[in-house]
Amino acid sequence: MAGKALDHRQRLECCLAGERPDRIPVALWRHFPVDDQTPDGLASVTLAFQNLYDFDLVKVTPPSSFCLKDWGAVDRWKGNTEGTREYELQVVQYPDDWCKLPLLNPHKGHLGAQLTCLNSIVKATGDRTPILQTIFSPLAQAKNLVGGSNLLVHIRKYPDAVHAGLKCIQESILRFLDESMKCGISGIFYAIQHAQYGLLSEKEYLEFGKQYDLPILEAARDLWLNMLHLHGEHVMFQLVSDLPVQVINWHDQHTKPNLMEARHLFPGVLCGGLRRWETMTIGTPSDVRREAREAITVTGGRKFILGTGCVLPIIAPHGNIMSAIAATSE
Repeated sequence: MAGKALDHRQRLECCLAGERPDRIPVALWRHFPVDDQTPDGLASVTLAFQNLYDFDLVKVTPPSSFCLKDWGAVDRWKGNTEGTREYELQVVQYPDDWCKLPLLNPHKGHLGAQLTCLNSIVKATGDRTPILQTIFSPLAQAKNLVGGSNLLVHIRKYPDAVHAGLKCIQESILRFLDESMKCGISGIFYAIQHAQYGLLSEKEYLEFGKQYDLPILEAARDLWLNMLHLHGEHVMFQLVSDLPVQVINWHDQHTKPNLMEARHLFPGVLCGGLRRWETMTIGTPSDVRREAREAITVTGGRKFILGTGCVLPIIAPHGNIMSAIAATSE
């Protein structure tokens, strides 16, 4: 395929097939605080970001609360340079509260607003640039409903109650996913946050995480570009490597496995190579090009998307972003 100019979809299809495309696919994404509080605002700023940089895929990044506000979650942006918001109310105060969570209607409230946003983005972008909707795993959503370390306490002291909550969250996700697929998305960006040895044991993740993750990813199997985001450090990469996704994204520059090791653990496409703080935010354009070239060399430029291990900080310089893009053609 080298030498033939491809559009975004063709380039990624080539990448998935294990061929080396005309250039290495590149994708960066970020939060858009303040703008992300309305469907029109998030759609507009997402499209503006894509129009400026022309990435090979658009990862739609609403705040993590988009799927929780209909349960009563309250959050606020306080200037975090990742663009993330802080939760100010714990919906689950007592173990019994897990059993009181109602199933959410994807057409109403904040979930309905996100569908409106998706429809706008897909309509404006067309079918040659893949659109990925962010889906937070049931366990990741549960964390923000009960609050950080409280989730680990509840898992170990009130497992039956947590399971009841996770089943409700999972069903609500499945309903939202079904409607998102009707919008014409190419895949989901599925965020797993608790497959970390510093948080759970393998047994705990299998019981409270993976058994709820798998049905959701199975439901998304008809989509052609599903990306798993494995968040954090000391991750259980091998434990999730058999999940039905085409791409895995993780903090490859900060935690095992590195890109070379991951190639032997996962047969699909790897996304990473760039440090989002040390290189993309406070590094120089030369640093970005050097790190990008190293990642491309390690992977041979096959089954690889250049990106960061998580969201790009909102203060990352324009010049560094442009250097990352330029490095894929060198």
